[in-house]
Amino acid sequence: MADAEPTSPLMNSYSRLAVSFERGEGARLWDTDGNEYLDALGGIAVCALGHSHPEITAAITRQAQTLLHTSNLFGVDNQRNLAQKLCELTGMDAVFFGNSGAEANEAAIKLTRLHAATKGIDDPVVVTFDGSFHGRTMATLSATGNAKVHNGFAPLVESFLQLPYNDFSAIEAAAEKHTNIVAVMVEPILGEGGISVPDDHYLSNIRQLCDQHGWLMICDEIQTGVGRTGHWFASLKQGVMPDVITSAKALGNGIPIGACLAHGDAAQLIQPGHHGSTFGGNPFATRVALEVLNVMDRDNLPARAEAAGNRLKAALNKHLHNRPQVNEIRGSGMMIGIEMDTDCSKLVNIGLAHRVIFNVTAGNVVRLLPPYNLSDDEVDEIASRVAGAIEEVCEQTQPEDSVHA
Repeated sequence: MADAEPTSPLMNSYSRLAVSFERGEGARLWDTDGNEYLDALGGIAVCALGHSHPEITAAITRQAQTLLHTSNLFGVDNQRNLAQKLCELTGMDAVFFGNSGAEANEAAIKLTRLHAATKGIDDPVVVTFDGSFHGRTMATLSATGNAKVHNGFAPLVESFLQLPYNDFSAIEAAAEKHTNIVAVMVEPILGEGGISVPDDHYLSNIRQLCDQHGWLMICDEIQTGVGRTGHWFASLKQGVMPDVITSAKALGNGIPIGACLAHGDAAQLIQPGHHGSTFGGNPFATRVALEVLNVMDRDNLPARAEAAGNRLKAALNKHLHNRPQVNEIRGSGMMIGIEMDTDCSKLVNIGLAHRVIFNVTAGNVVRLLPPYNLSDDEVDEIASRVAGAIEEVCEQTQPEDSVHA
């Protein structure tokens, strides 16, 4: 592994690991020293088709040779085609394209303000949840239920009411207390919050409450969406139709793109002058994203994500069932968390020594977000390497010395 640079012209915004990668193929990456790794993180849920997918590479090449950018002053055929595909897959009515998940969530938050205006509410409140993560722009970090993300950025954008996740009674109580709530913004599964999976009827109960009070239901599916949990979108998997779905990450397989999808009245809220983006929806990004969706659709990769995820969880349970330091292995599809009984941040570097890439979120949850199109052998190999790293830590930590998180 390459040594960390002693000085750098880059702002010190990341605690980077002392490794750099120079090429990838499928689920494998090679560092600058030629070492091979299995990628069980996928660029944090981005590379759902793996690295250097031949059809994505071909689409990138063809579009780069044709047209990259014109701006939204003109019609963009690729953008319309991608929006049509997304609407067909989801039942949504309209799409706004940006460049990232944070931008998609910004658009969703702006929709709540426009929705409030139609109801004559000038001090709108949006319900969000503890442990959530919606981005790092001022509005999206204000919506995020994590004090660490807020540190240093006060005063935050007002109008967000943060409640306990997976506690529907807390939302009901808020509805009784606050007459100016206009929306609920919820992740179907908390990603940064530790792969926390809510109760089966949590989302459907929120949907019913939103209908009852005339609120928008916004599902932040930046991480769960585009097949990650075994369906195109996790909310739809549960039979829930949100008013707004936000998407990014796997949508571009590495090319930056974000999308805010809206249904019903919410799809009509944005009018010319309300919102825009110089780069959002450009011919290049939308052509690549359309190819991503076409490949996933043709090869039924959301279903493969569910099958491969089940296999991965079963293999991890087989390896780790007798380790008391492992509290739980949970998740849906190719979105899996292994909860440890104490802080396990050091596991990331141990994983690199085992030649497998993952990260740790919420302090004590190993997060796995592999590509969907892994072979069964690659699924088993990831399980073996991840378990090997965890077992190494378990051997160093006596159960009686651990403190439950």
